[in-house]
Amino acid sequence: MSAHPELPASDAPLTVGFDIGGTNVRAGVVDAAGRIVARREARTAHTEAELVKTIACIVEDLQADYAIGAVGAAVAAFLDPECEVVRFAPHLPWRDNRPVRAELEDATGLPVRVEHDANSAAWGEYRFGAAQQARTWVFFAVGTGIGATLMHDGEIYRGSFGTAPEFGHVTVVPGGRVCSCGKQGCLERYASGTALVDTALEVAGRGGFKRSALYRRVVDKRADGRDVMRSARAGDPLGLAAVADFARWLGQGLSLVADVLDPELIVLGGGVSRDADLFLDAAREEFEHGIVGAGYRPAARVICADLGADAGMIGVADLARERGLQG
Repeated sequence: MSAHPELPASDAPLTVGFDIGGTNVRAGVVDAAGRIVARREARTAHTEAELVKTIACIVEDLQADYAIGAVGAAVAAFLDPECEVVRFAPHLPWRDNRPVRAELEDATGLPVRVEHDANSAAWGEYRFGAAQQARTWVFFAVGTGIGATLMHDGEIYRGSFGTAPEFGHVTVVPGGRVCSCGKQGCLERYASGTALVDTALEVAGRGGFKRSALYRRVVDKRADGRDVMRSARAGDPLGLAAVADFARWLGQGLSLVADVLDPELIVLGGGVSRDADLFLDAAREEFEHGIVGAGYRPAARVICADLGADAGMIGVADLARERGLQG
């Protein structure tokens, strides 16, 4: 992949970026400056044909008001290195090496770029957000799980088979919590929004938290990660203890990233980053003390993403623009 060609905004086509999640399909018409000029949203269909139709109908609706030059689709899926085929999408109906790019081009009549959702968000931050001008950097998205992207000299690193880097599934606790990927002790089972509930339950089991307003909801399995964060923000002792444990694991995960890749910058994105004021300072401290050679080497800057939930739409729309210009 080459860096995006620089064109005056007036000369570059508008493109549509789709963020295709397990619950909703969000779309934005994006200009060459990374600005969203129109939005649409629909429920995610449960069959391949219906999902493609949903996307095509949104594009057709937007074409009534905008001259659309290309379409981008950000998906949480395993893709081939050329981003032509969805090998498997856990929360979407695409399975078994589905030629999604070709199917979407046939349905929309436009050039289509398909990209991993974390890579799409990373590209958005690189072009228009927190990672502009960064040479070697990592996007670390913390939400339901952990997604990640490594970029170097304006290119996304994919590995030999298109799956790199899966930091969320690096084993940090051998024999630890069971992960949906089939392994045990993965980082995302300790440093993600979903993991916060399990952490709160473990911390509650240590005793001393029965006066916590969060305690009964956690024990009765009526809490989610957002509840834990809200409780921590309100000063609840169990919520604060769970978030402190989360920060420790996040810092250790980031130190692992730095030891392997030595990036200049780590950008923290994903839904959990909205509450970064509750944990980022502690995670940075754990990270800076945990890297090899701590105190004798420069440490990567760790900052929050700028574009929030729109990063994937903006990024994949920008990537699609390049494909549209190539014809």
